[in-house]
Amino acid sequence: MLVSTPIGNLGDMTPRAVAALRAADLVLCEDTRTSARLLAAYDIRVRTAPLHDHNEEGRIPGVLEMLRQGKRVAVISDAGMPLVSDPGFRLMRAALAEGLPVGALPGANAAMLALVLSGLPPQPFLFHGFAPPRQAARSRLFQGLRAAERAGLAATTIWYEAPHRLAETLADMAEVFGPRPAAVARELTKRFEEVRRGSLADLAAHYAQAEARGEITIVVGPAPEEVADEADVDALLRTALETLSVKEAVAQVTAATGLARRTVYARALGLTQG
Repeated sequence: MLVSTPIGNLGDMTPRAVAALRAADLVLCEDTRTSARLLAAYDIRVRTAPLHDHNEEGRIPGVLEMLRQGKRVAVISDAGMPLVSDPGFRLMRAALAEGLPVGALPGANAAMLALVLSGLPPQPFLFHGFAPPRQAARSRLFQGLRAAERAGLAATTIWYEAPHRLAETLADMAEVFGPRPAAVARELTKRFEEVRRGSLADLAAHYAQAEARGEITIVVGPAPEEVADEADVDALLRTALETLSVKEAVAQVTAATGLARRTVYARALGLTQG
């Protein structure tokens, strides 16, 4: 059983979650020390064991054997829904592969709460979890997403981020996505909950000066509708044709702009023949 736990406020623990944990033969925790405080608050006395990225594979055989014997195993993370940027996915897939039952209890989730508080379009949305910690890899990811937007993707995006990387991540987003509306939500459901809204550039500037603390979620608005004009297409084609064949350049610019291939191909022929 995958059991959602509070993301900050203990009052968000559901009665069903409490009952499920009390009935479990084993509760697998992302961090047993963190979960011990939650279990104690609800007088849940049950055997616990750690489940994290470094031991999940090793845990799987023993947990599957417990499930085969009809034992009840619950999985919780430090906060929110298990598997969402947290351990448990490999264990769940292994249980499903053997035809063993897997259930889940809903509850608090930082991504959904930040989305509805952001003031940005709530659907469609894409949840990305944490962006890469290194700037180069992070920028490549953002550039790939930007290319998908030029090809027609239009969705609000949701990201988790660590406090010490918040300002630089926002700056990278502003550089790639431009003057996009966004929101930074932190310490959700806690005493010092804050949702700050503004452009990516404004938010980057703010958090470059103001220290951010706690759990952080970034919500970025969808790309505005774009219509590439001939000058833009020609500029992209000229750059692509410096290193690529006509066929490859057309494919690249078609993906970047979302225009019909025949339109881009006609522009490419005009440039090469000219």
